[in-house]
Amino acid sequence: MKKIMTLTAGAALLLLPSCIQEFEPQQVIVTEDQASSAPGAYENFVNSLTSSVAGQWVFDTPNYRKPNDFGYPSLILMREMTGNDMVAVGGGYNWFQTWYTSDVTLAPIYLNCQYPWTYYYSQIKNCNTVLNLAGENPSDIHKAGAGMAHAWRAFYYLDLAQMFCPVSYAQDKTAPTVPIVSNDMSISGASNNPRATYEDMMKFILADLDNAERFLSDYSRRSKEEPDMSVVNGLRARVYLLMEDWVNAEKYAKEAQKGYTVMTGAEYNNKVNGFNNANSNNAWLWCCTFKKDDACMVTGGNHSWGSWMINELPNDGQTGYGYYSKYGAGNYIDYHLYQTIPASDTRKQCYVDFEIDKKTTATDVIKALAAYSDVPEYVFNSGNAVRSNTNGANAWGGMPLKFRGRDGNHTNNQEAYCVDVPLMRVEEMVLIEAEAAGRQDENRGKALLETFAKTRDENYVYGKHNDAYNNSSTSPFINEIWWQRRVEFWGEGLAMFDIKRLNKGIIRSYAGTNHVDGYRWNTNEPPQWMTFCIVQTETNNNSACTNNPTPIAPKGNSPEHAW
Repeated sequence: MKKIMTLTAGAALLLLPSCIQEFEPQQVIVTEDQASSAPGAYENFVNSLTSSVAGQWVFDTPNYRKPNDFGYPSLILMREMTGNDMVAVGGGYNWFQTWYTSDVTLAPIYLNCQYPWTYYYSQIKNCNTVLNLAGENPSDIHKAGAGMAHAWRAFYYLDLAQMFCPVSYAQDKTAPTVPIVSNDMSISGASNNPRATYEDMMKFILADLDNAERFLSDYSRRSKEEPDMSVVNGLRARVYLLMEDWVNAEKYAKEAQKGYTVMTGAEYNNKVNGFNNANSNNAWLWCCTFKKDDACMVTGGNHSWGSWMINELPNDGQTGYGYYSKYGAGNYIDYHLYQTIPASDTRKQCYVDFEIDKKTTATDVIKALAAYSDVPEYVFNSGNAVRSNTNGANAWGGMPLKFRGRDGNHTNNQEAYCVDVPLMRVEEMVLIEAEAAGRQDENRGKALLETFAKTRDENYVYGKHNDAYNNSSTSPFINEIWWQRRVEFWGEGLAMFDIKRLNKGIIRSYAGTNHVDGYRWNTNEPPQWMTFCIVQTETNNNSACTNNPTPIAPKGNSPEHAW
């Protein structure tokens, strides 16, 4: 059953013979009919929709791919690395640097290109299997599973469209996204399956969400790992925001907020439950979860989300180590973005002040780090590992403490890394509502924005963050919305989507930058490497599928931008 659930559909079934390392296609060991007749089979397939989201290997091999092969949160980091708000340090030890450096291995013949394609279409195959088992008109006992399958499939295709289409929906709704593999598609159909236009993809996604509502309208979910009607409405809000259908974006963002409340500043910066427990506040709509028996956790959790995003654990070799604290491969907030956050904004406390790097003794650094962590000596060790690995180019300044170990655990990586990772929060819906309202009536949108902003900064003054970077693609109001989204959702996987949706450039080269030398690039529009390539196996076996150009990294640093 596990084998069947991880197979992709149609042409995507085949795995790429890479020049890095070859992988044999997984073999179907039972038929779908045989699997569905097993006791409790349908429930198991439905449960897999959530259990396979995070913590499982895409490539079930020895250690080769494991450091950045841990499910959906891997995709979050891959996307975050493509912009300017997250800085990837650690050189060859940072397994996500490929997306930060626009490395040649993003080309269609490499595993780095294969990973997103294989992950998403494997998950879509899981959804299609559940839908085939449930039937077009599912019985009462099958409705919830079918509804969740429709919601998950819509979620995955919405990601894929934005990752693989070279332009935004608003720029060209006829532009190609990815092939749609539905639950009723044959193998022969998949082998001649062109990339859907943005317009057709959005229609397919909205139809999935309509079906999700049909089957989930009365469903009370078992945990926030499962989608329910609030998530369905949240996905609709995302779709309509992308389509610039402001009336519906506002409508569904408001619907999705019902029953939820914005996190308080204390909750946002909680040293015990900081962004690790979906039930510690009433703001999270949806999450994925790492569990102790997940494939990536049974080896100590060193190859998991926490290894890259949590730096409050020791590197003693007994409880694990984490790439951050052991190898000095860390992810930092952009210096300029940090500097634009007022001291009165509660979110600034999530990142270590860059002034700490000016201190000259370990004692003074640890004392200063105590303002951010209950175990400042562990944070010191993590920063010190980075400093050693980067010849002093980076240390503690800009180090994130947004994501904490589970239940404040500072002693055991395997337990501490069993965290919830947010997929959707009510704050996103609040900001979608504000943007959509403001696109119709700027004063109304501005009022909604100010109400939210003051939950983070009681001294908030509208207009201080109107930094349009180096193009004028959006109004001062939208720039202010964008700034709030960048700060609020740092590390949560939305940054790349916003850059492409708003047609923004990136800026890494400027006076005082903390971006890695050689990769300090500035662009006037979304960079080429933000459009992912389709794995070569798909285009080899799907005659109708075109591809995107292989990204070419700029040569050398860009001239410094003057803010």
